[in-house]
Amino acid sequence: MAATNIETWQSATVKQVVPVADGIARIVLEPSLPLKAEPGSHVDLMVKIDGEPAKRSYSVVESNHDGTRLVISVMKAPLSRGGSIFMHGLVPGQRLEITQPLQNFPLRVGARRYILLAGGIGITAIANMAAVLKRLKADYTLVYVGRSRSAMAYLKKLSELHGERLEVHVDDEGSSLGVPALVDRADADTELYMCGPIRLMDAVRRSWVGRELDLPNLRYETFGNSGWYDPEEFIVRVPKLNLEVKVPQGRSMLEALEDAGAEMMFDCRKGECGLCEVRITELSGAIDHRDVFYSERQQRQGTKMNCCVSRAVTSPTGSRSDAGAGPAVITIEPN
Repeated sequence: MAATNIETWQSATVKQVVPVADGIARIVLEPSLPLKAEPGSHVDLMVKIDGEPAKRSYSVVESNHDGTRLVISVMKAPLSRGGSIFMHGLVPGQRLEITQPLQNFPLRVGARRYILLAGGIGITAIANMAAVLKRLKADYTLVYVGRSRSAMAYLKKLSELHGERLEVHVDDEGSSLGVPALVDRADADTELYMCGPIRLMDAVRRSWVGRELDLPNLRYETFGNSGWYDPEEFIVRVPKLNLEVKVPQGRSMLEALEDAGAEMMFDCRKGECGLCEVRITELSGAIDHRDVFYSERQQRQGTKMNCCVSRAVTSPTGSRSDAGAGPAVITIEPN
């Protein structure tokens, strides 16, 4: 039985927590209602942040044939909203509430050739796809991009498994990825799957569109916490609800509004579905669009934003224009 989008909650026991790269922990879970996780699957789980429950999503890196063992990997984010800190504090024997595997990023078997692109912790969504394609003897290339080798999880294991099919680009070694050259390798029979920082995925998408390749052959998953600029504290005003809310660096606008009692619409919380869209009526500063829902033209218009991931910054450069500048202020109308 394959992973689905039906949210079935269960308990899971933490079996192992080990480091696999700088700031990245490998967490092995034993679920009470086993279900095999197909490539591209993720699980939602409940974490505790300041004593309060919150839901977070993590890609399944590995799953055995009957789903009795699920492996996720979590990066301890420098500006974590609290989820990754909680996950890094897990110990064997601890119990968690998790869903059965959910699927929003399926691998289509049968394409003529594949390019798999992982940036940083995005390898967690891509690694299982690569393993399946190897078993199927498919024509694939796994491209893994990172800042440094010490920060790239599973690099040695992937090299042993995929050999010459693995292509590694490391920023601090001067071997950064050339996106146009990568996309130039694709043709009408190529499917490209990617997960990584928004800058990387936006560059790939632009090159893909520029080449006039079929958009259904470009498939991706976001992890919702990477943007064009460093996150800043900002203020959101909602006149219809008589609200003025401060959004700290470590919280999303959606979360801050929920904390203030606003009833908001949302689904994915990753900038993919557009359900949390809000209309911008006034802005002091600029929008850091972190979604993959809007087109480049829609983002430039600056009239709407996905409040689950996108933020406001004080200037288009993402840095304060002077030392005395206050936070960015955005006025919105929820849909």
